[in-house]
Amino acid sequence: MSEDQSLSHLLSRAVMVEQRVRRAVEARQETDPDPDDAFRGLYLSDERVRRLLDEGRRIVVPEFMTESAESVGPTRLGALMNEFDLTELDTEILLIALVPDLDDRFEALYGYLNDDVTRRRPSVGLALGLCGLSPADAAARARLGPSAALRTGGLLLVEEGDRPFLGRELRVPDRVTSHLLGDDTPAPRIADLLAPWHDVPGVGDPGPLARGLDGGIHLAYLREEQGGAGAALAASALTRSGHGTLGVDLERLAADPNPAEAVRVLAREARLTGAGLVCGPIDALAREKADVIRLVADAPLPVILVGRAPWDATWSTRPPLLLHAPRVEPAARAALWTKAYASAIPFDLDITRVLSPFLLSPDQIARAARSAAQASVLDGGPLGADHVRAGARGQNAAGLDRLARRIEPTVGWPDLVLPPDSLTQLRELTARARHRDRVLGEWGMRPGGGRGRGVTALFAGDSGTGKTMSAEVIAADLGLDLYTVDLSTVIDKYVGETEKNLERIFSEAAGINGVLLFDEADAIFGKRSEVKDAHDRYANVESAYLLQRMESFDGLAILATNLRANLDDAFTRRLDLVIDFPVPDAEQRLLLWERCLGRVLPRSAGLDLKFCAESFELAGGNIRSVAVTAAYLAAESGEPVTMPDLIRGVQREYQKLGRLTLVSEFGPYMRLLTG
Repeated sequence: MSEDQSLSHLLSRAVMVEQRVRRAVEARQETDPDPDDAFRGLYLSDERVRRLLDEGRRIVVPEFMTESAESVGPTRLGALMNEFDLTELDTEILLIALVPDLDDRFEALYGYLNDDVTRRRPSVGLALGLCGLSPADAAARARLGPSAALRTGGLLLVEEGDRPFLGRELRVPDRVTSHLLGDDTPAPRIADLLAPWHDVPGVGDPGPLARGLDGGIHLAYLREEQGGAGAALAASALTRSGHGTLGVDLERLAADPNPAEAVRVLAREARLTGAGLVCGPIDALAREKADVIRLVADAPLPVILVGRAPWDATWSTRPPLLLHAPRVEPAARAALWTKAYASAIPFDLDITRVLSPFLLSPDQIARAARSAAQASVLDGGPLGADHVRAGARGQNAAGLDRLARRIEPTVGWPDLVLPPDSLTQLRELTARARHRDRVLGEWGMRPGGGRGRGVTALFAGDSGTGKTMSAEVIAADLGLDLYTVDLSTVIDKYVGETEKNLERIFSEAAGINGVLLFDEADAIFGKRSEVKDAHDRYANVESAYLLQRMESFDGLAILATNLRANLDDAFTRRLDLVIDFPVPDAEQRLLLWERCLGRVLPRSAGLDLKFCAESFELAGGNIRSVAVTAAYLAAESGEPVTMPDLIRGVQREYQKLGRLTLVSEFGPYMRLLTG
């Protein structure tokens, strides 16, 4: 529609209201019993009113806007009448309440007609009188009742509810006035609730949803997984069906002190602008605020909800169209990144490969691209893979940090000292995490059973053999953070609490791109036993629940255990890889001694690392502990690390492990041991 024509139509209708007011003033003056009242200063004189009408400003319609209402085509006022199902009487009342916001003369005139100069808005009785209706007309009064279209749509406020009905004032909200005048800035009340979701081509087929909207379906639910394109797909469908998009962040709405009022304002905003509501994630409201979901779902306009939780029939009085929102596949991620990144991307940077481990929504990809651009500017160089990974990691939610310990990887493949087969399996695990969308998604290699696209592995070996470091190396290779969860702290003696603790962890993990490491996994993944009492029954329930939850997990989960033999066979069958971490042999221990002492620590010429490697059967973690102890001893003495420092470090480690110090192991260095 033409904004000039729309404004012309509104002002023409306001002129008609002015004529009604003139006639009302003339009628009042004809019946005024005492024009020479001594209290004239408390109200408007007839002369003052006449000057306002005849000599004051008038509502002027520019000459180029003088076409009839029928000839100007669609207008904002006409669209508002259609959208909110207003009658001609409703529209006339709305305009009567509106004109004080278009011309301040009407404040004084309404005060005169109200016979109270302090009441400068039209009352219910005055509005009905200006429309030529009796204040006792029940049908006319109903147009201003609580369930009337003007009030339920938020177009008109009836204030001063403690007054008699006819004396209550009418006011048009500022947002409605600004809309009719051509300004579509959202109301400040909802500014913090809006999300910038918009049509994003190439992330899914919006056709089925658009056809549903065209067919009169006004409620749909798009269930998505991590990295899903639900909001973008909803916006695309609304665009295709001729609607705008008003995105609503349900996490912010859940924290709103008056969500019912916020939903009413959101619905009015969408109806004013011809938009549909795209609301997500629904999970923020699903558990404790289902009543807010019902308010949103039952709004009288197209509403598309997005979330991961299954749909609950109690959330709405009308059945929704249920659809699945696809993930943003690797190729589409790269395309969206390239579009969002303002500068040229180096030709040797494979964005598709770098982003392949990350499950990101279109909005997260755009934000990650901007973050990476800022990081590259700060470094003063071209965009690199580390910038891309850091930008993607920056989109992680912070909830899991409260339930697990986050580790930023600082080690790489050269830091691992493991047998060749174990290293090969670790690289296979990394490849699975990097290509899971292609293998499990595009190629469909894991059909049925409700299993996700997650990758799970078991690291089995004695303490200190490199399980946690290997998980950190995998996270570093993929560009992800490592989150470690000690399952022994999750177990609760009360029935059902362990499952709740685990569910919280998995739910939070679903919102992050990271590697989830469950330490001490045998604490809960033990073999299910014969049920002899209630304790056995509930212990088996915990194991069965975790087996099921692991299958539906979409991330990369690694479980570490010192006791592989204790794990349930049904659990190990569901793992993608089981990697053994044996105690290192003498050759590997020598390499570990070299690595753990490092390049910076000063060493004396007499260090016999070959003897240490051949004599002391220690795992890598124990060797690192010995090296740290020796470094402290050297720092105290002010000298380079010597062989006595290492021997004393080994002695302390043996004491921690409860092992005997035998001459057969310490040999010629036995004399260096302290009592």
